Amino acid sequence: MNLIAVLGGPVRSLAAGFLLVICSLATNGAFAQQEAFIVKSIRVEGLQRIAEGTVFNYLPVNIGDQVDANRIREAVRAVYGTGFFRDVEIRRDDSALVVVVAERPSIADFAITGNKDIKTEDLQEPLARIGLKRGKTFSQSVLDEVEQSLTDQYFSRGKYAASVKAEVKELPDNKVDVAITIKEGDRARIRQINLVGNRSFSDEDLLERFELKTPTWLSWLRQDDRYSREALSGDLEKLRSFYMDRGFADFGVESTQVAISPDKRDIFITINLLEGERYKVSDVRLGGDLVLQEAQLNPYVQVKPGQTYSQQLVTQSADLIRLRLSEEGYAFATVEPVSDLDRDAKTVAITLYVEPKNRVYVRRINFNGTAAVNDEVFRREMRQLEDGYLSNSRLERSKIRLQRLPYIEKVEATTNPVPGTPDLVDLDFDITEGLPGQFGGGVGYSAAQNLILNANFVHTNFLGTGNRIQADVNTGQFRTVYGVSYTDPYTTINEVSRTISLAYRDITAFTSEASDFSTKTISASVEYSYPITEFQRIIFGGTWQSAELLSNSSSSLQAQDWVKSNGNSDTSIFSGGAIYTTDFDTFELLGGWVYDSRNRGLFADRGARHRLVANVTVPGSDVEYLTINYNFQQYWPINRWATMLFNLDLGYGTALGDTTSLPPYKNYFAGGPDTVRGFEENSLGPIDTLGNPYGGDTLVAAQTEFLLPIPEKWQFKARFSLFYDIGNVFSLGDVDFFDKPPGFAPINYDFSPGQLKQSYGIAAQWLAPLGLFRFSYAFPVNSQSGTDSVFCSEPVPQGCVPTDGTYGDQTARFQFSIGGAF
Repeated sequence: MNLIAVLGGPVRSLAAGFLLVICSLATNGAFAQQEAFIVKSIRVEGLQRIAEGTVFNYLPVNIGDQVDANRIREAVRAVYGTGFFRDVEIRRDDSALVVVVAERPSIADFAITGNKDIKTEDLQEPLARIGLKRGKTFSQSVLDEVEQSLTDQYFSRGKYAASVKAEVKELPDNKVDVAITIKEGDRARIRQINLVGNRSFSDEDLLERFELKTPTWLSWLRQDDRYSREALSGDLEKLRSFYMDRGFADFGVESTQVAISPDKRDIFITINLLEGERYKVSDVRLGGDLVLQEAQLNPYVQVKPGQTYSQQLVTQSADLIRLRLSEEGYAFATVEPVSDLDRDAKTVAITLYVEPKNRVYVRRINFNGTAAVNDEVFRREMRQLEDGYLSNSRLERSKIRLQRLPYIEKVEATTNPVPGTPDLVDLDFDITEGLPGQFGGGVGYSAAQNLILNANFVHTNFLGTGNRIQADVNTGQFRTVYGVSYTDPYTTINEVSRTISLAYRDITAFTSEASDFSTKTISASVEYSYPITEFQRIIFGGTWQSAELLSNSSSSLQAQDWVKSNGNSDTSIFSGGAIYTTDFDTFELLGGWVYDSRNRGLFADRGARHRLVANVTVPGSDVEYLTINYNFQQYWPINRWATMLFNLDLGYGTALGDTTSLPPYKNYFAGGPDTVRGFEENSLGPIDTLGNPYGGDTLVAAQTEFLLPIPEKWQFKARFSLFYDIGNVFSLGDVDFFDKPPGFAPINYDFSPGQLKQSYGIAAQWLAPLGLFRFSYAFPVNSQSGTDSVFCSEPVPQGCVPTDGTYGDQTARFQFSIGGAF
């Protein structure tokens, strides 16, 4: 039996090296007794699979060389170092050099069994890279290292009872089978964490800040009862920060003991603390090369004399000063806090030493990873400019502006020093492109409209210019809608944006679920957006619209009243009833304000957005009205993985002049994915006399969402959330609404907090090539059921009381939509 084969891994490696030395010494000794000679030929003996040329490539001796004992020793080491051979000997046969080798066996088969925590493919791939795979040369030392490495991996996962055993079976023809058998065992759990030496705070106060916990009923989900050295180090740092932020400037951890039970299933941790005394700040100074005036830096010093010492405030002060210096181009400045403790007085004097280093300038800005966008589209978003000094805030703002482009998914920014020039850097923006265009469409058939065709196209980076174009087509026997819009975000070099839109809408039959009347409109609009600060813009523009509305004696009373009372109305009487028409032209002026500090246009997770817009018709329009709309979004990061989102929509409209109320197509609607989920889309609010939603002049809707953590690779393509919605539509104007017949009792839809509909549930969004898919499953909280009317025939039967029915809410727990706000 080979002695080395039965020794442990480290002993085997040591023995193999020892044998190499012995062989070298033996060879050296043999040649030491002979004089150096000239090599006239070289031959290799003992080869089976390795080509002779391979040996010649590594052999540092050629025909015609003069060799001695030293050259031979070097040659042995070189050939043995290839890893192909387990033994190498070099002999002399007259003037011939003979290399005698014994090849390492090749791996005929390699298998891993018993692993559950780690997938087989996750093991095989890295093992194959180091030569443990079928057909490769077998190395016992490599196998020993793998055996120990796998054991360490299971230990790091808390499986201290795991065992990894490697077996090598010798086969004919100098081949071996290698089998690794893993017994994972049970995962060790933390049974106890003991704190020794804490006097000022209880164990509960300190341990609740730890990532590591003793087992609870949620440990199976959080996996916080699994010990790891890294997690314990992090908890000790949290413990240190907790004390240091509360005045204990000389706090320390004296020792930490980790013990494991004999069955390797339970872990016991003991931490010995030295609290020390609580200190107050006696003095705070700035030192070093300040670059700026001390008065300019003092506002950034958060720690003040007389305060209880806090390491967090000291660190914040240093960070704020460093950020302030970076605004002046000192991007690599350092600020080192030094604390001088007076243990007798229990005070600490703090000096913040500033070292600005070189002022750094940007030589070149590069955009990597994108081919579909013109370079100038990115450069016009830059706040950090070439040849200017490097500013961290301008760099971060440039990155965010790139991320907010709708056709960009992700941006990473790096600064690369220019070799040989300490005051120059290149900026690299590594950009991951998103989906700039969306195209959808369909063909359908209905008994009411026969063949139905619809298509929509949106491209946010038209021809690589960063301009946005959108086109919509929807056609049927009774419905035709065409629309096109074009947005140039940089109409001028001052970032003035312009949007031009044209639309035609013709609904020629009473098929709307909102109310029973027909509309035909043509509109053209232009809108400008002008920046006034980095985060704010003002909006102004105008819209011309020509409209024709039609109702008949079978339409709802609300639709009939509006058509008969507004615009250039006309009535046609015929034997079956009457047709009411009106046509009018309007010109709207638009004005508004937008504030947007979100970090991304799609799937933002921090920042806020306000949008306040008013539309008013100019005096002399056939129909006059005013609408005011406000939207507010706020993202609050809770931690690195989760975010709270609050969204508020307010809308109000009123008629002006002789107009009786808002045009029906200008009314507000609520219910559905954009307002209150769990209720049918556009179903909330005032109901007309046909039982259909008519809309109102006042909208109140709010959505609160907890954005759930998801894997990083999906953060720019999907979003999951828990939500709570509240809202409704109200009518504060002169439109009359009624209960169901027979009595048609008047209904008041004035604003009332008690009438705000509520729901909660879970939602998902997925950005697909066809657009944003939105799914929600909601539970309405205060939905109301309707009641049926009671009719009595003539003559009225005894006990029959005519009763008006009431309209109830239309609910829909599962809802799905494509497109919409992110």
